[in-house]
Amino acid sequence: MKKLLVNISFFVAFAFASSCDSNFDELNTNKVSATSIDPAFQLNAAIVGCAYPNGSLIYDIGVVQQIISPNSGVLTGANYNQDNRNATQELWQGYYRNVIKNTRDVINRIQDQPERANLLQMTRIIQAFAFMILTDDYGSIPYFEGGQGYSQQIYLPVYDSQEVIYEDIIKELSEATAALDLSGRVESADILYGGDLNKWKSFGNSLLLRAGMRLSEVDPSRAQQIVQSAFQAGVILSNSENAVIKHDPNYTNTIGNLLNSTEASNFYLTEPFVEYLRSTNDPRLSAIAITYVGAKSGPEQTPENGTYEASVHIGMPMGNDNAGAVQAASDLGLASFYEFAQADRRRLAKNTAPNFLVTASQNNLLLAEARHRGWITTGEVASYYHAGIRAHMEQLGTVDENSAIASDAIEAYISANPFDASKALEQINTQYWVSSFLIGPEAFANFRRSGFPNLDSNPFPGKEVDFINRLTYPNSEISVNSENVNAAIASQGPDNLATKVWWDN
Repeated sequence: MKKLLVNISFFVAFAFASSCDSNFDELNTNKVSATSIDPAFQLNAAIVGCAYPNGSLIYDIGVVQQIISPNSGVLTGANYNQDNRNATQELWQGYYRNVIKNTRDVINRIQDQPERANLLQMTRIIQAFAFMILTDDYGSIPYFEGGQGYSQQIYLPVYDSQEVIYEDIIKELSEATAALDLSGRVESADILYGGDLNKWKSFGNSLLLRAGMRLSEVDPSRAQQIVQSAFQAGVILSNSENAVIKHDPNYTNTIGNLLNSTEASNFYLTEPFVEYLRSTNDPRLSAIAITYVGAKSGPEQTPENGTYEASVHIGMPMGNDNAGAVQAASDLGLASFYEFAQADRRRLAKNTAPNFLVTASQNNLLLAEARHRGWITTGEVASYYHAGIRAHMEQLGTVDENSAIASDAIEAYISANPFDASKALEQINTQYWVSSFLIGPEAFANFRRSGFPNLDSNPFPGKEVDFINRLTYPNSEISVNSENVNAAIASQGPDNLATKVWWDN
């Protein structure tokens, strides 16, 4: 009897196990979880990933002396002209992880799918944009092998020189923009332009214009060819075509988050920036800045004591640590350094503010320079110059209605500050500096390329370099990919803030 029971138990257990095993795959398969993602949504993730990180505020925007912090620690950067790799790595890590990884994967997935050809070209354009920013900030970077860890299992990518990178970026932009087919599939899920291929073409050509102008000093003849090609194909010339990442309460602006949270009272407009705008009676000063009158602490920076009045705004002098800022405020008769002017975090620097990638203002100013150099023959330098100023002033109102500038104030400014051909390059590129406010990587790049505006070097006693020329590589790259990093350093120059990138030599 005991043996019979054992046998019965065995067969029941066997039958149960067989039953479980036969349904194992079905029971353990999630029938509602996505097994693949539309590559259009991956492109959207890459576009959102192009938003500028906090490190861009600490370095790019600080280098061009628009916004600075007197504080050290995690905020050390262009305020002291010192290296802080916790901040310099942010752009690198954010772009490779969130942009390049996605664009590489999309390209690998759809390059043999002719029905998604337009999506392929759009992805190539975004990838070129991201790589241009990376190489402009760091110089030599992993380009051909960069971002291929996921798709090609290349975990220790070789670094490429900026000269080689730029040649391929120009090729990618030229080919991808030309290949966009207006009769092809419309990728309406696209968050940048809703699948409008005419706008994508203008965007691609605008990046080509920007790339061409980067070469203005290192290879003028090549620069002229590229600029002519981009201009003839058609670039962004109105604010309705601006390439812009639109943020909302769910997908917020990274720098806006920082300036509205832990660091709300730690960043200030600089004296050079405020004084330039004030010296020309520029209405943008009131549209950009706020001063909290009489504030002696961060909590006292309240809307009730805030003013937009241009005559009240005083920028923080460069080269001060916390103690120096306290003394500078006292010397200027301010209640404390909390009374220095700030970028208004409730208007232009709010956490839902857009990130502009390419604007009509920037393009018009680049065309003004190109026309001045004789690289294009259509239009007048002054017309492009004035159009660039006008476009930026009008752009401010698209960010926040309380930053809108009246049309008569715009025309009054242009009339009072006419174009002077004898100072063409200085005027054009100084206006480019203003129009690139909060577009840190582009402001930093054009400042190095053009040499304008004329800024004094940071006077901080402990500075490592007079002017920062590039960002340093992440420590993670140095420790993990050391052989390739060292090869790049041997070719490009020391991994410090002083080494210049190729087009800046």
